[in-house]
Amino acid sequence: MRAPTQARAIVIGAGFGGIAAAIRLAARGYQVTIVDRLEGPGGRAFVYKKEGYTFDAGPTIITVPSLLEELWTLCGKKMSDFVTLKSIDPFYQIRFDDASVFTYKSNPAEMRAEVARFCEADVKGLDRFMAHADQACKSGFEDLATVPFTHFSTMLKALPKLSLLGCWNSVHTQAAKCFTDPRLRAVFSFHPLLVGGNPFSVTAVYTLINALERRWGVHFAMGGTGAVVKGLVDLFEGQGGTLRLNTEVKRILVENGQAVGVELPDGELLHSDIVVSNADAAWTYRMMLLPEARKKWNNSRLNRMDASMGLFVWYFGTNKRYEEVAHHTMVLGPRYKELLKDIFKRKKLAKDCSLYLHRPTATDPSMAPEGCDAYYVLSPVPHLGSATDWATEAEPYRQMVQRRLEDTVLPQLGAHLTTSHFIHPGDFASRYLSWQGAGFGMEPLLTQSAWFRPHNVSEDVKNLYLVGAGTHPGAGVPGVLCSAKILDEVVPAAHVFIR
Repeated sequence: MRAPTQARAIVIGAGFGGIAAAIRLAARGYQVTIVDRLEGPGGRAFVYKKEGYTFDAGPTIITVPSLLEELWTLCGKKMSDFVTLKSIDPFYQIRFDDASVFTYKSNPAEMRAEVARFCEADVKGLDRFMAHADQACKSGFEDLATVPFTHFSTMLKALPKLSLLGCWNSVHTQAAKCFTDPRLRAVFSFHPLLVGGNPFSVTAVYTLINALERRWGVHFAMGGTGAVVKGLVDLFEGQGGTLRLNTEVKRILVENGQAVGVELPDGELLHSDIVVSNADAAWTYRMMLLPEARKKWNNSRLNRMDASMGLFVWYFGTNKRYEEVAHHTMVLGPRYKELLKDIFKRKKLAKDCSLYLHRPTATDPSMAPEGCDAYYVLSPVPHLGSATDWATEAEPYRQMVQRRLEDTVLPQLGAHLTTSHFIHPGDFASRYLSWQGAGFGMEPLLTQSAWFRPHNVSEDVKNLYLVGAGTHPGAGVPGVLCSAKILDEVVPAAHVFIR
């Protein structure tokens, strides 16, 4: 009689969602292999090292650290022994085009004072806004982020609570109900952009991000977000897991309607009992499954989905330190609503911009050579559904971003530049296989959230599961970690497959 063999799982993609899923599966007895086409782990949380500078390619903020701590606890270890998280407070500085600056803090009393400095009459509005955000966090995040929306009945049960939150309103509409000052409306509505959504379109439930930050804080991993990725990979491999880099998946193997492994471009077949895709959800269905294997998520349906915006990200170093620049700074342009219309609706590359500037060396000087600064500046732009020719537009756009920084928070930047690298939506499409070059998968509209989003359990192929930004609950580090946690509810126990 043949001895039982360990149940096998293949995870496609070594982003946060993929590694977290692999750790959870290994803790449940699966023999897990992660395959990733890139030369290093992390996915969009990849790390660039250049001329003594360290640049986190993607996420720069860690919130809800307990979701990470759980992964170490599952393996009988403590995260604090491997990764050091430092709380960042103030969370952000938000600079307006009129040069006024709002300092976004964790302390409620200090926040009321900051709001009063802009508009005394809006202080009561802050309390109303945060009360709504707290309830949205409870109903939308704590109660639903790890619930698998595999049945429409789950959505129906959630609707009463979501309706009480005015889920048909946008985040900006909710902010406008509470604040009269247009600058404060921007301060309290920009957060959906952190997960790929237009504040003027995304459901007001996403005010939950404001409450999530205030409750659990905004954190930075010393050494950069890449230090968290390395810690997770070490944890995974310490469980006996295998990570195969430079390994692209050509196709998910399907037999009798269920996933049985993957095929690589050279014809190698990797067989498994389950397959978990941390690749872009639209790419997974369009490119990794044959048309006959996907009746629900066919091209026609995918074409009707709205992708999130694209991202232009410039990584650069300076040979001086700009000590007055905060760790996180928003540099807002002269337009807010109209710029977002250009990005999300008109699909037009604008001549102005609003920027998120990340200066990790404000907290961790080791990210750059001594006496220097490392930076990451992100500008929301249209995805590849626009007519933008990035081959010709990228460098002029970078120069425009540089001028904007020189005119606002980094004077004489050009004279102090030492290293430079940028990526644009075309790179997101070619490097990360992101459909339309979108930065965050599908836009988190109400009609593209929860049950309406590609499910964590594939509706087309048995034993195929999805994690990451393109599935429920959505983008952002907490979202993708929650998508991996959902697997504990929907993936069969390993012993089911032992034979």
